[in-house]
Amino acid sequence: MPTYMLKHRGFPGRLPGTDFQFTVRRPNPKGVTPITRRERRSDRRAPDRRADTAFVKALWEAFGEHPFERGNLDAGRLSWLFGREVLPATDPFDPADYEALLVLDVPAARAAFPEAFEG
Repeated sequence: MPTYMLKHRGFPGRLPGTDFQFTVRRPNPKGVTPITRRERRSDRRAPDRRADTAFVKALWEAFGEHPFERGNLDAGRLSWLFGREVLPATDPFDPADYEALLVLDVPAARAAFPEAFEG
């Protein structure tokens, strides 16, 4: 079982003032939680949409267009974006690996979350 998990220093741990988590503190002792594509419906709650926007903004500010290691980024939060704004950076891709490489699809992210790129 992999125990190495890169900690992205300076990356926000959560959306301020909420319980929406962006990072995890330590590897899951039961195994790595896989990243899976979650469907976003148009009627998602406003706080959920704010969390997605803030997470995309944090990804953009931390990594830009460059591939990044999954590390301690929360699998649940990544799953809301996976397959659309966040893509595998390697083939084959292991969704249950802390060392898996991902990349922000900037055109898709700008289209879905334009406010994440303002300012």
